[in-house]
Amino acid sequence: MADKEAGGGDAGPRETAPTSTYSSPARSLGDTGITPLSPSHILNDADPVSEQQTFLVVVAIDFGTTSSGYAYSFTKEPECIHVMRRWEGGDPGVSNQKTPTTILLTPERKFHSFGYAARDFYHDLDPNEAKQWLYLEKFKMKLHTTGDLTMDTDLTAANGKKVKALEIFAYALQYFKEQALKELSDQAGSDFENSDVRWVITVPAIWKQPAKQFMREAAYQAGLASPENSEQLIIALEPEAASIYCRKLRLHQMIELSSKAVVNGYSASDTVGAGFAQAKEHVRRNRQSRTFLVENVIGEIWSELEEGDKYVVVDSGGGTVDLTVHQIRLPEGHLKELYKATGGPYGSLGVDYEFEKLLCKIFGEDFIEQFKIKRPAAWVDLMIAFESRKRAAAPDRTNPLNITLPFSFIDYYKKFRGHSVEHALRKSNVDFVKWSSQGMLRMSPDAMNALFKPTIDSIIEHLRDLFQKPEVSTVKFLFLVGGFAEAPLLQQAVQAAFGDKCRIIIPQDVGLTILKGAVLFGLDPAVIKVRRSPLTYGVGVLNRYVEGKHPPEKLLVKDGTRWCTDVFDKFISADQSVALGELVKRSYTPAKPSQLVIIINIYSSEHDNVSFITDPGVKKCGTLRLDLTGSGGTAVPARREIQTIMQFGDTEIKATAVDITTSKSVKVGIDFLNY
Repeated sequence: MADKEAGGGDAGPRETAPTSTYSSPARSLGDTGITPLSPSHILNDADPVSEQQTFLVVVAIDFGTTSSGYAYSFTKEPECIHVMRRWEGGDPGVSNQKTPTTILLTPERKFHSFGYAARDFYHDLDPNEAKQWLYLEKFKMKLHTTGDLTMDTDLTAANGKKVKALEIFAYALQYFKEQALKELSDQAGSDFENSDVRWVITVPAIWKQPAKQFMREAAYQAGLASPENSEQLIIALEPEAASIYCRKLRLHQMIELSSKAVVNGYSASDTVGAGFAQAKEHVRRNRQSRTFLVENVIGEIWSELEEGDKYVVVDSGGGTVDLTVHQIRLPEGHLKELYKATGGPYGSLGVDYEFEKLLCKIFGEDFIEQFKIKRPAAWVDLMIAFESRKRAAAPDRTNPLNITLPFSFIDYYKKFRGHSVEHALRKSNVDFVKWSSQGMLRMSPDAMNALFKPTIDSIIEHLRDLFQKPEVSTVKFLFLVGGFAEAPLLQQAVQAAFGDKCRIIIPQDVGLTILKGAVLFGLDPAVIKVRRSPLTYGVGVLNRYVEGKHPPEKLLVKDGTRWCTDVFDKFISADQSVALGELVKRSYTPAKPSQLVIIINIYSSEHDNVSFITDPGVKKCGTLRLDLTGSGGTAVPARREIQTIMQFGDTEIKATAVDITTSKSVKVGIDFLNY
């Protein structure tokens, strides 16, 4: 095999295994590569001096699948959390302080409106005109379901047209930014600058790294922060935010499902129904104020927890359910993530999907597909009507639930099929769903409960799996949070399955739990101390070739030295505990001492045991390019040390390479979207 010079092209045919995702960097990229300095010393030390910027206010945005909102707190009075102003619009039967995550663009693709305003405007458009407008809802799930997310991933609007996801997310975040700054300026009586604000955006913990990075990129585009000033934006994990808020709960701010004892004068059997109704009443009375006092103490529940105690946060929202297990670290009560976040797409959207399947069964899939395209605004109306009835579902309900069918549904069905909606219902043999003369679908409680069943079953099954894990066996509390946690059917199912294993607690204003926790997190990001790394990280290196140990196709002979190429040198393993701000250092030396440009490629994998960067599932996620030309013509030292440092931050990871001789350095953020 011909020796080839550094920087030269590939000499002969490539001889790597055909399965490799990446060709050997040493052969085909023309870089000679780096090799670990022996002994490989590893230092783990947290960065003591992180330069703290001072912000006047923390604003958290809960960008949800079905609804979104923001809340804020002034750093001078951190015990007051203000939830955003009441929004225009609002639905009957749905009282909340968040707004639907819906966005409307003009036919020219310019931002028009967000939330109720977008929905109502779209709804009032003439059907033929509406087809030109781009209306998007529930689009956040796309980030969870897209396997190969990039900056160019598309979303599909209600009229079938495609738009760039990054643009839509940026528009939505920009809208929140403007609303929040306006509200802050009105409150302060003077203009609030973006630079006064620390932003926090919440994302599901089970999202893969590319989706988390995508959210940050969208925020940069929306002008919340910039890559140069990345500390201004924190990406918080939803269950962690919930966890932080739950620590502050007082007894009167929660409902305990599992207690056989009387809590606040209710027995357990009342609790699911009556206690919740009374709690909602209490929340409604306090709603006018919109300011929540968070006492600077640890709540009563929390004070029962001791060092090492574990609890599960089940965050059930519109799109996903996130399960996170935390453990208490005393004395400060810091949280430690015990088991890496799990969960899946089992949010309340699953119930909407079952309703859509039911409609397809009654009226035909071909009709429903056409109706959605031809009458998009009426379809939105129908789903709003369903939403308010969905919230009325309860385990002990006996009277039927009526869902109004929009006039254009009845009309369009007759045109499409040549017979009436009533006729379709009669001949569909779908039990439990009848036609009522007032133009409504009448669903028996059983029919409604059946729509919840697949989603709730998935959540319970997932929790069962989690409770099987040894780390999770001795959980003391289960906190049920997120918008879907308001559903009595879900509460009852969780209570029935796990009430004997741990205490099940629901914060009263359960839909705002994450939002308030995210504000607390922004005020004190150091409260989460230890996380589990979701991936294994390492760099590609050359090692001395050892006969019998290394595969022959990895052999590379260069200047008489036999190297094994493509070796994955691990920095940290998947599921390993990582302290926030922890630094992992490794030292390397160029395989060829005279090399002037050093390229270090960073790779990640979901697997623990990775040997080569060509192993299946290994992805490139960063490149450090250290240019040592023009270092003053000094003689190249015989043993040159390049130190590589990875710092594990909130949801970001930063990598640095330093040439020890010249102290030249280069920095890069790990990038999952552009490789």
